[in-house]
Amino acid sequence: MSGRLQHKVALITGAGSGIGLESSLLFAQEGAHVLLVDINLEAAQKGADLIAQRFTGVKAIATKADVGKEDDIKAAVDLAVKEFGRLDVMARFLLPHLRLPIADDYSSSTTPVCVCCVRVPPAHAHLQGIMHPADDNALNTEERIWDLTMNINLKGVWWGCKYAILAMRNNATDEAKGLHVGGSVINTASFVALMGAATPQLAYTASKGAVLAMTRELAMVHAREGIRFNSLCPGPLKTPLLMDFLNTPEKRDRRMIHLPMGRFGEAVELAKAALFLASDESSYMTGTDFKVDGGLSSAYVTAIGEPVLPPPASLI
Repeated sequence: MSGRLQHKVALITGAGSGIGLESSLLFAQEGAHVLLVDINLEAAQKGADLIAQRFTGVKAIATKADVGKEDDIKAAVDLAVKEFGRLDVMARFLLPHLRLPIADDYSSSTTPVCVCCVRVPPAHAHLQGIMHPADDNALNTEERIWDLTMNINLKGVWWGCKYAILAMRNNATDEAKGLHVGGSVINTASFVALMGAATPQLAYTASKGAVLAMTRELAMVHAREGIRFNSLCPGPLKTPLLMDFLNTPEKRDRRMIHLPMGRFGEAVELAKAALFLASDESSYMTGTDFKVDGGLSSAYVTAIGEPVLPPPASLI
């Protein structure tokens, strides 16, 4: 199947690497014009250049934005509409997994905070979401850690949805191109929003649960406008940062035992799920928690033995 996003316009955050870059390439391959948004403009531009080299009939533009700032998000949406005439898809890829140094006020790199599993310099970790090392259980988590986590992990999602709605309301129907009013917004939550863990990270888990709740409510409010909202719930992904963290067999095995498919997920597998949610193939889906976790959230006793099927190849 090809042309699943033909003539559509997609804005992808975190597009300089990882899932965001995989999605940008995949969406362009399927016919979408893509605005690649990242704090690292050079990385986003490399993605746009790859699209220009590989695919004909589509346009790709890179722009720098701090997705933790409302003005930057609005400017990115405005740019998509200015350059392409509309916005059909907003896909946000924010996946904190690791704890790297960054100050609470983001002005230096001295205080440990979790950052996204994609390539993000520690000084910009807040742009992707956080899991603070002091994020603990209900008794030990300080109020400032709770507030910091909610401020970073939720506000950017809210702002993105807000400006996507305003843009998608203005989309005109073009039957000849298969374009319609409305659009698709894809927010990234986490499997931890659906499951408990004995290693507490209460504020982070609650923030991801809030992303699910917010996405569901937005889906209900805007359903009759043709604007769909769905959440991706990824399981653990095989990224350089996560693999660096799981640097002993004990650490890897402690997590692998819970994965029925016997391996970590690949960024391209999340991109393929996002492609489905972005396309008209999911036209009757809104308000869903779309799990891409290798069966983790359904597991009790997992299988043994080596997996038969290899992971899919990256597009990068």
